[in-house]
Amino acid sequence: MNDSKTILIADDNSEIREIVRVLLESENYEVLEAVDGEDAVNQVDEHIDLIILDIMMPKKSGFKACIEIRQKTSAPILFLTAKTQDSDKYMAFSAGSDDYLSKPFSYTELVYRVKALLRRYYVYQGKEKTEEPAERIHIQDLTINPESREVFIREQEIQLTEIEYQLLLLMARNRRKIFSAQNLYESVWEEPYFYSCTNTVMVHIRNLRKKTEADPQTPKLIQTVWGKGYRIE
Repeated sequence: MNDSKTILIADDNSEIREIVRVLLESENYEVLEAVDGEDAVNQVDEHIDLIILDIMMPKKSGFKACIEIRQKTSAPILFLTAKTQDSDKYMAFSAGSDDYLSKPFSYTELVYRVKALLRRYYVYQGKEKTEEPAERIHIQDLTINPESREVFIREQEIQLTEIEYQLLLLMARNRRKIFSAQNLYESVWEEPYFYSCTNTVMVHIRNLRKKTEADPQTPKLIQTVWGKGYRIE
């Protein structure tokens, strides 16, 4: 799987870019480099399989770059940054990123995150064989076609990131089941849950509601069960 995957690393620190490039090339990924946020946005096209962004960059911050990149591709976006505040993570996920890793980082952890993001993305895009049933799921104004991985609201197709899609599909396939933040995180991210992961889940649910609910402030599809978690009725 690695041989044909192209990763774009955007960081104004040339040493960081070099470290990441050498590390990922040793895993047989092709690596492109961007020196700032604007450069990253300009380089993104359909051939980029994953984007790694810093937050503090000239011309365009990582947050702004992420928002603009999301207009061009649903490829996974990983923030790799020295900014470690919960507010920074919240803004990163709100901008449309899929994952967040703080500097200084473990080389093993970075490679693990990259492989996990690519695996989920290619399953989501239907580029690898899956055994999911092809039956469409209809709930209220929502239609999910698991075979093509298309999602419609009132017959209009909506574009979801692979994390948003996996969250929606999991809850839609298990209607009325209450999923705690831990349930959702461990099922979709496939990583051990920590308390701080709750905010990650909350932001992705909020983004999902913006795309699926007529009024995200009063959701009818994805409901919050206070003190317990989320469910689709």
